[in-house]
Amino acid sequence: MSENHSYILACDIGGTHITSAIVKTNGWEILSPTLTRVHINSTSNAKSIFQQWADNIKSCITQYNSPINFIGIAMPGPFDYDKGISLMKNQDKYDSLYKLSITDGIKHELQIPSIEIKYINDAAAFLQGEVYAQKLDNEDKVLGITLGTGLGSAVWKKGIKAFDADLWQQKYGNSIFEEYLVTRWFTYRFHELSGTKENGFKEIIENHQNTDAFEILIQEYRIHLKDFLTFFSELHQCKNFVIGGNISKAWDIIHDEYYFSEFKITKALYAEKAALIGAASIF
Repeated sequence: MSENHSYILACDIGGTHITSAIVKTNGWEILSPTLTRVHINSTSNAKSIFQQWADNIKSCITQYNSPINFIGIAMPGPFDYDKGISLMKNQDKYDSLYKLSITDGIKHELQIPSIEIKYINDAAAFLQGEVYAQKLDNEDKVLGITLGTGLGSAVWKKGIKAFDADLWQQKYGNSIFEEYLVTRWFTYRFHELSGTKENGFKEIIENHQNTDAFEILIQEYRIHLKDFLTFFSELHQCKNFVIGGNISKAWDIIHDEYYFSEFKITKALYAEKAALIGAASIF
């Protein structure tokens, strides 16, 4: 690996944030002083989003204080990862970037035209990072799920890079799996059950955990999640899972042996740091 590949600027972009850091590829070490995270309004206009991303990347570079030639970005789908074009639409995030070149937008705001930018699916980046960081690479195969503003799914096999399983839009119930497993399902369904509107799953837990409506909500979610794990495991002949994303932070509440005992489930420990390592690894 050439010297200029030894330090990669890695970004993890989600529905509500961007996190950036410099990753030392020899040993996959994140340089802690360079770790920067900001909240993003993903429903704003394209220029505003590009500016917010670029500001975060610039502050990361400032902390490193050396030239950076490569940026690896973990990005949610749907996205054209080879061409760097966003295909997200009607997902409550980044609608204004639909069919735009993300590479051109970021380079324009950074004003570093020579920088090379590559992309990896965020669920694949997360899974690859978790597998290595948690030393799960003695397994033949591991499946990864991220539960948050979107539904991510990825497959890691010994000897090859993790890849996007792209199961978010598989038909399920009256719609697709994603609509039953993400944050907006919790807020929509809780409003139906209780008549109360909350901004997110975290607020529902904080304000309503001891209510009947909350108990019904969690039971229904367990059923949807079990159905998805079953579908995913049968498709790829594997029962080993790593589960991450913001919703997984409430895993102690969601988990129930009755529903999930047939699977070997590891909770993600490295969160964004795993995605950053995975994003740096594409170079």
